Order: sequence, then C-alpha cells, then structure tokens
Amino acid sequence: MRYEYKTENTCAQIIAFDIEGNVVKNIEFSGGCNGNLKAISKLLQGATVEEIESKLLGNTCGRRPTSCTDQLARAVRAAYEQSQNQS
Repeated sequence: MRYEYKTENTCAQIIAFDIEGNVVKNIEFSGGCNGNLKAISKLLQGATVEEIESKLLGNTCGRRPTSCTDQLARAVRAAYEQSQNQS
C-alpha cells in the first residue's frame, strides 16, 4: 500500500512510502534536506515499523519539537495501524 503523510513543523512537507505488513519500502521526502533524507531513505529500506520507531521517534531538529525523521516514525505507525484496521 502506498501511503502519504503530511508532516507538521518540518521542512519536508510530505513523506510517501510503501508499507507491506510492517515492512517499509520506497521512502520519499518532499522538501527538507535533500541529501540527508535520501540517505535516511536508503538506510531504512526494508526496515520494520518497530525498527524505525525505536531509532527515530522523538528525534528533534533545532528548537522544533519534532524532525523529519520523527515525522517518518509517526507516519509509518499511522500507516501500519490504518492497514490493520482495513484488514
């Protein structure tokens, strides 16, 4: 399932990815620090929702209470829960 998440309080505006069960693939950020977010997307290719959450949930950026990676962790959890409710 392809999922798009509109971020809050980050430079990246949208995070899109595929989720199959609890495995996340093809992560794409629209906006944000292009090089860093491309690298994060490659590093997390095939990671589970739980792995992404354990590494990234709560990560902040400067004075902001969130970050692009924190938003990714929130997005994959929301997508996973949505997919479970549709089953």
